[in-house]
Amino acid sequence: MSTKKSVIIVMGAEEDLPVMQGAINRLKYFSIPFTVRVVSAHRSPYAAEELAKTARDNGVGVIIAAAGKAAHLAGVLAAYTTLPVIAVPLKASALDGLDALLSMVQMPKGVPVATVAIDGSDNAGILAAQILSVTDSEIEGKLAAFKKEMVDEYAKKDAAMAAREW
Repeated sequence: MSTKKSVIIVMGAEEDLPVMQGAINRLKYFSIPFTVRVVSAHRSPYAAEELAKTARDNGVGVIIAAAGKAAHLAGVLAAYTTLPVIAVPLKASALDGLDALLSMVQMPKGVPVATVAIDGSDNAGILAAQILSVTDSEIEGKLAAFKKEMVDEYAKKDAAMAAREW
């Protein structure tokens, strides 16, 4: 059995997968093991409770929870675990995700949930990697390389822009 911490990506509906593909891709990039689940805070609350309560014992280090509309999934999971929970608000209603965002960032005292941008699953994957990198030097090295790639990419873009004849 691996001692490497994993991540659980929990979606309120399987239709959320296209948005959550960004987090999946980031976790793959950083070689972080993960599982993907469909659990609803409202339609399968006992499954949500069980998932959160057993996650640490199952080698999980971070939970990423994606939901739209009322978006209680991240908060429900956070209520049942001491693991960090990252919420991804989804555009799933006429309010374009603002309802989900507000639901996630307005957590009561004692039940914190880190929240990324609406449909910001890429950042959820990166944040999960940053959290795990505190105790995993391999992930830390991959994060450093990732950040350097971003710097190099933008230096090239800047140089190309500066070289343009206007």
